[in-house]
Amino acid sequence: MNDHQLAAHLAWKAGELLVELRAELSAQKLAPFAVGARGDALAHDYIAKALHQHRPDDMVLSEESVDNRRRLEHSRVWIVDPLDGTREFSIPGRTDWAVHVALVADDTPIAGAVALPAQGITLATEPAPPTPVAAARPRVITSRSRPGRLARRIADDLGGTIVQMGSAGAKAAAVINGEAEVYAHASGLHEWDLCAPAAVAAAAGLHVSRLNGDELSFNQSDTYMSDFVICHPDFAAAVVAK
Repeated sequence: MNDHQLAAHLAWKAGELLVELRAELSAQKLAPFAVGARGDALAHDYIAKALHQHRPDDMVLSEESVDNRRRLEHSRVWIVDPLDGTREFSIPGRTDWAVHVALVADDTPIAGAVALPAQGITLATEPAPPTPVAAARPRVITSRSRPGRLARRIADDLGGTIVQMGSAGAKAAAVINGEAEVYAHASGLHEWDLCAPAAVAAAAGLHVSRLNGDELSFNQSDTYMSDFVICHPDFAAAVVAK
């Protein structure tokens, strides 16, 4: 498998395991926090072991493991969020959670995949999704649990509407799939939240950058990313100017 295929395979397979686990734990009526913790651990263990098997010379940065600082000396680093949207995963019936697997070379994503396991969807950099057709009135995504003022301001300024959903991966996937036009965030995430969605969105011909238009850079010493935007190119100039 090449890097694109491996990213897609790992995201899809981890997602399958998570769907099975959630069904099993829901039947046992476990508390949501326990369901989420089990999901995080299962997906991380599977992806970490698979990457060690298939790409033993590469480094891994995962939300669910201790940061090995030797990654800063390597040109190839896999950046992984084994379960993006743990809270959403822990609620039976919620589908807005994801699995992120991406490969960064010299600070730039070169392959990646975002799986939406509860929706049966895996989006990858190869073959890349087609660039979606933009709606005339942009749909701007914000969080269900923490609605953002930035999204509201963009929607108001562009005459658009607000769409609310859960995880970062689900939000980015909505733009990639043509279910929304703008996903802008100004309250901070980490590299594992954004790397795979950014890789797939860029491959699909969408605009991906910091809010000021600067390029995103990954495998940094500090994994915190203060802001970003993923949007349809028709709205990029207006959104980046906000």
